[in-house]
Amino acid sequence: MAVFTTVSPAEMSAWLQHYSLGDLLELKGISSGIENTNYFVTTSRGRFVLTLFEKLTATELPFYLNLMAHLARHEIPCPAPAANHQGALLDSLKGKPTCLATRLSGQSVLDPNLAQCAAVGEMLARMHLAGQSYEGRMPNPRGAAWRAETVPQVLPFLNAERAALLQSELATQAAALPLDLPRGVIHADLFRDNVLLVGDAVGGFIDFYFACQDVLLYDVAITVNDWCLQRELGQLDPQRTQAFLSAYHAVRPLSAQERAVWPRLLRLAALRFWLSRLFDFHLPRAGEMVHPHDPGHFERVLRWHIAEPYNGWI
Repeated sequence: MAVFTTVSPAEMSAWLQHYSLGDLLELKGISSGIENTNYFVTTSRGRFVLTLFEKLTATELPFYLNLMAHLARHEIPCPAPAANHQGALLDSLKGKPTCLATRLSGQSVLDPNLAQCAAVGEMLARMHLAGQSYEGRMPNPRGAAWRAETVPQVLPFLNAERAALLQSELATQAAALPLDLPRGVIHADLFRDNVLLVGDAVGGFIDFYFACQDVLLYDVAITVNDWCLQRELGQLDPQRTQAFLSAYHAVRPLSAQERAVWPRLLRLAALRFWLSRLFDFHLPRAGEMVHPHDPGHFERVLRWHIAEPYNGWI
């Protein structure tokens, strides 16, 4: 279980006195995620998710919490942070910055069908449009500077062939992207476990704590690399990909410039998660029952994108 900071029912009950949300009925740790401590919290007045932030600081967090509140107001299904008695969305517990947000309906799926891929593509486009009016600013903390800093830390753990691939792709991605690509708020981590589905409809996007400003199409690439993947092969499924992109394009049409850089952004998205998983695997943070993801998965995805650049469009 990815619980770095243990919270007891007694501690939770006392902390809930900061809110007008009723009495604690149940507290249950959440196993998914490797960045923060998360619990399901059920009170006499509703269902919530408690997040204790293990890396993000109280200075950084208002961007994310205000973003979720903004998107919720614009009818994007996402957790709405609860305000405490002082009207603040951010509190503290066990010495960690802490947020309590609404728990949404639905469940994640491992093997999405075409309708579900399309629903996620449509909602992601709607989220990108809604985010255009958000005034908060957050450069991508896992952008070029992070890549350049992290690669040397993981290279000692790789064999010569993998090290050469990582360095080669880092050099490829160092070239600047076109300046006129549409930019705005991106989720940056919209994997299958960060989307709740109710049947074929989106019940909610969750875990916004990698959100930032970046190229919108990069967010599409991150999402497609998970939702539309034939996981056993490490390559995109053509039908899922087309369903996703068609639904996205119907809401926010993709430009010719975006289509031209799409193969490179698919590779960049694969590189970003290969690199972060290498770091988490080889340089883990001390925690309670933490299970880092397999770095080899996105290595395979990256290799496939290099060998088979995407050439199919809606």
